[in-house]
Amino acid sequence: MTTVVLADDEALLRKAMAALLPLEGEITVLAEAENGEEAVEATLRHEPDVLVIDLEMPGVDGLGAVAEIRRTRPEQVILMLTRHAKPGVLRKALKLGVQGFVSKAADPSHITFVIDTLHQGKRWIDPDVSALAVVDDCPLTERELEVLRVTGEGYSVAEIAGRLHLAQGTVRNYLSNAMQKTQTQTRHEAARYAREHDWL
Repeated sequence: MTTVVLADDEALLRKAMAALLPLEGEITVLAEAENGEEAVEATLRHEPDVLVIDLEMPGVDGLGAVAEIRRTRPEQVILMLTRHAKPGVLRKALKLGVQGFVSKAADPSHITFVIDTLHQGKRWIDPDVSALAVVDDCPLTERELEVLRVTGEGYSVAEIAGRLHLAQGTVRNYLSNAMQKTQTQTRHEAARYAREHDWL
C-alpha cells in the first residue's frame, strides 16, 4: 500500500483524485491540502510515501512548498502536477529533487501508475510536459542567472562579488551581458525580466 498526501487548490479535482486513486491501485490518501502552507504541514505530519502536489497554487506555490519540505524531509518522494510547463520550471523542480512531473489532464489510472513508479525509486516525466519544458528560450548562462538571482535579493555589486566569490569586474561583465541579452537598462530590470520569464 502506497500512502499519499494530495495538494491542489482546485477542490473538485483534488476530491476526485482522492476518490479515484484508491480505486485504481493500492493507494491510501492520508490527507488533502488546498495550498502550499497546508501541503508542507500535512507532509511533515503524515510523512507519506509520495506527495502529489499542484505546481500552481495561491500563496506558497508548489515549488515553494517543495523547497520548504526538502529542508526537513530531503528524502520525500514528490510528484508534481501541472497544466503548463513553463520554460525553466521543470529545471527548477528537478533541482529541488522532484522525481515526477505529470499533466493535470492525465487519467487517474496514469497518475496511479506514476505514483507507483516513483514509490519504486524511479523517475517519471510525462512526454508532453517534457516537450513543453525543454523549449527553454533562456539566453542567459548559469553564471549570469546566478548573478541576477543575487541581484534580485537587493545586494550591491560588491556584495554580489563577495557572496559568489567573484571579482567585482567579473560580476559587472555578467550583469552587462545579462542586460544586453534581456534588452534592459539596469541590473534590477534584468533580474525582474528573468523572474517574469521563469528563468530564475
